[in-house]
Amino acid sequence: MSQLAHPVNPDTFRVLILTNPKAGARSGLPAVEALDQYLTARNMEVETTSDIAELSELSSKYHQKGELRAVLGAGGDGTIALVANHTPPTATLGILPLGTENLLSKYLNIDATPAAVGENVLNGGVVPIDAGKANDRIFLLMAGCGFDAEVVRRLHETRSGHIHHLSYAKPIFESIRNYNYPELKISYFRGDLKGEIHAKWAFVVNLPRYAAGLKIAPTATGFDGLLDICTFKEGSLWDGIRYLSGVFLGQHESFQDFITVKAERIRIESDGDAPFQLDGDPGGYLPIDIEVLPSRLHMLAPRLWLESQGVKLSEQ
Repeated sequence: MSQLAHPVNPDTFRVLILTNPKAGARSGLPAVEALDQYLTARNMEVETTSDIAELSELSSKYHQKGELRAVLGAGGDGTIALVANHTPPTATLGILPLGTENLLSKYLNIDATPAAVGENVLNGGVVPIDAGKANDRIFLLMAGCGFDAEVVRRLHETRSGHIHHLSYAKPIFESIRNYNYPELKISYFRGDLKGEIHAKWAFVVNLPRYAAGLKIAPTATGFDGLLDICTFKEGSLWDGIRYLSGVFLGQHESFQDFITVKAERIRIESDGDAPFQLDGDPGGYLPIDIEVLPSRLHMLAPRLWLESQGVKLSEQ
């Protein structure tokens, strides 16, 4: 990888934190307060809000004035995706992991302690990472169409508080009983190449992370300007168990009914009502148009992670 990162701008001093009262399996208020105190003691000016409109306004104002050091999402993957959708495209984004899965923070190997996150804000590197865009909404990790999206839809339809891993039990059971596996048509484009896949499950992956540590697209990377399409052809409970077992054992790429391709643009349609999810949050129903946004995210990452990925840290 010949990717470059740069240090945080030492002349910037404003840090914004978005809190999500529904994020994670526990209250994150003490961690947010500890991070605020850590940064304030080191001459940062910190503002915390749970109002996304206020965050958008402040981030634009401070970024334009050259004062914005970073915007942090205090929560899970959905929170940082929300931040990415409502801040300037070149703003530096960071994570205080408080969610159930925290897949992006695990990918970046971010220590969840306030002191470690604070140190990252002060001395970390800023690395450009690809994002996906689905129907005008930015996603960071992946889009899913089919059974998993139905589980997400049912979970959030009745959600009233924090999500635990056990929160998924009821929507999984209900989806097993009721989901009909409509046919999905996946049209993809890469330069002059175009193709079409018919399947019952479809995942469009930007980064190689999925819930429970599963690796549906283990070779996906956020530095190639492409998205990985992963599809499974058949639709039934038993097929789902076989596919899940294959992913768990790292054998699914050898299945004859598994197809994967890399693309720049994708359109997914269905012959019946089929939901889609983005980074674990419900996105609506198909059809969906997806494209890659090369180097769209400017993520704070620990220097040790940058070194482990072969990312070179340049000077400003």
